[in-house]
Amino acid sequence: MAADFNAFQTKLGFQFNDADLLRQAFTHRSYLNEHRGEVKGHNERLEFLGDAVLELIATRFLYEKFPTQPEGDLTAYRAALVNAVTCAEIATEIGMNDHLLLSRGEAKDTGRARGILLANAFEALVGALYLDQGYDAAREFINTHLFPKIDQIIEKKLWLDAKSSLQEKSQEFEGITPNYAVLREWGPDHDKHFVVGVHIKDKLIAEGEGKSKQDAEQAAARAALDVRGW
Repeated sequence: MAADFNAFQTKLGFQFNDADLLRQAFTHRSYLNEHRGEVKGHNERLEFLGDAVLELIATRFLYEKFPTQPEGDLTAYRAALVNAVTCAEIATEIGMNDHLLLSRGEAKDTGRARGILLANAFEALVGALYLDQGYDAAREFINTHLFPKIDQIIEKKLWLDAKSSLQEKSQEFEGITPNYAVLREWGPDHDKHFVVGVHIKDKLIAEGEGKSKQDAEQAAARAALDVRGW
């Protein structure tokens, strides 16, 4: 295991039993093309697993933290808590960006594109930790780094439906309903990414990126609310 991964583990307070599993969590598919035989595989399967583990643990946390909230609100809280923006933010905070294994081309990505890579790697790390040390270790990790975000999400109302808010404001100030269009999409069926643009009066106001069209539309709506100061 490279020294940087040892330092990463020490910083977070855990030690993987399977060093290759941790390295795989940081490995993007593109890296394999330039480093054949160096790593056993990329992180997409771990991301798939980690996404499910993350959602289960977050669901239980929210169910217990908000015992009187209806299912609809809890679903919205969860969506805001485990979305790509939040996961990328945590990945950055714990230093994952310094250890991503990317192709030379992918390594040049910045902004939203790098954010998606970080979010995917964070989910893969959760999946790897679950496989290596079990549910309780994964829950402790998520409890430490993810759940403190919920207070800010509630305070800033980040859980509210951004598309509904934008529609209300657009109708109030512009007299028209916004419309959305997919600008770009890429990736295999199990790992699609979308960039959606939101238009008001045929003018592109903002763009948003997500793993589904719905997530991308929400991201675009949030960005448009910021652009218009609504």
